[in-house]
Amino acid sequence: MAEIKDYSKERASRGYDDAAEEDYRVKIRRHRAANMYRLLLIIGVCAGFALLLILQFNRHVYTEYEVIDVVETDGNTSSTDLRLGSSILTYSKDGAHARNDKGEVTWNQTYGLQDVLVSINGGTTALAGYNDREIYVANEEGIVSDITTAMPIKDVTVSEDGKVSAVLVDTLVTWIETYGPDGTKKYSGQTHMSNSGYPVALSLSPNGVLLGVAYVYVDAGVVKTSVAFYNFGDVGENSNDYMVSAYPYTDILVPMVRFMNNETCFAVGDSRLMMYKGAQKPEVTNEFLFDEEVVGVYYSEDYVGLVFNGGTDGGKYRMKVYSSQAKEIGTFDIGIDYNDIFFEEDGFVAYNDKECRITTLKGYEKFSGEFNEAVRLMAPTKGAYRYKLVTDSEIKTVQLR
Repeated sequence: MAEIKDYSKERASRGYDDAAEEDYRVKIRRHRAANMYRLLLIIGVCAGFALLLILQFNRHVYTEYEVIDVVETDGNTSSTDLRLGSSILTYSKDGAHARNDKGEVTWNQTYGLQDVLVSINGGTTALAGYNDREIYVANEEGIVSDITTAMPIKDVTVSEDGKVSAVLVDTLVTWIETYGPDGTKKYSGQTHMSNSGYPVALSLSPNGVLLGVAYVYVDAGVVKTSVAFYNFGDVGENSNDYMVSAYPYTDILVPMVRFMNNETCFAVGDSRLMMYKGAQKPEVTNEFLFDEEVVGVYYSEDYVGLVFNGGTDGGKYRMKVYSSQAKEIGTFDIGIDYNDIFFEEDGFVAYNDKECRITTLKGYEKFSGEFNEAVRLMAPTKGAYRYKLVTDSEIKTVQLR
């Protein structure tokens, strides 16, 4: 038979005291609990301190800016400046050029266009002349292609990879032609007012796979609009004329269609904002109604803003902002006569040639001030609250303080 030991007697014979051991265990538990309380207290203090810093940062208002770099320019006051990726595009009826973030001219293109059409998609642009037959495609590094069309140009849109779609018109028929980055024609389709309608707005997705077009047509004596999407990839090859989806609207006109990113598009009508989602076959995700005149539309790959007259607190303008997820973010006052508005990661900038307002999408005002000289263009650059200010003779890099 196996031997059965009495461990309680053995522990006693070796001098163990159960009461003392239990007291030791209690002390260990108390010590661990005390350490845990100290750790939680430290975490709570750190979290509270971090929250305080975040609140102070959100509510901090910058009152001035410091000039940290200056580059002299040619001082052509008859030209127009636009953001081209991280570069600056300057164009006029006589030509165009781009400057990189160091102020260096990366390319220069001369031409003679009386009424310049400009489309920008990220760091790529297409410049054409209304009723002309030439399209110049360029990115931040240089000219990509030079396209000559067979018919007069009425509108143009470009993708970030250099594809171009253009509305061309001859005597009886309107055409939408799409060209590859090398300038070769890839797709051509004709439209008639009696069937598909007349294209009044169009936009290519950044990757050039999708083309969105707003058509105006007459049905039983009533003017209507249709927003159609074409897919130039594998999915579209299995569809009639590459069309993968279309949405008719009987009660509105739609003068604007824009892709925010490769799978999000919006269209603005005279009483409605429509948002579409889908990298292959865009579908309607949401619609937002309004009964006032839209005086401006501004967008990024994450947000779109509709500007209306009259602020909520008696200001001149207000802007309703929506996310690329088709959600309404909020309404924000714009207290100045702005020339331009652009979105940043967590807010937007409204400015004119004399003054600027910067507001977060949580409603905090980050900057309200005047420029030291007339500004033609304000553009974001690397670094928080660091911008480029383009004047008639200089490009200044400034940091808010």
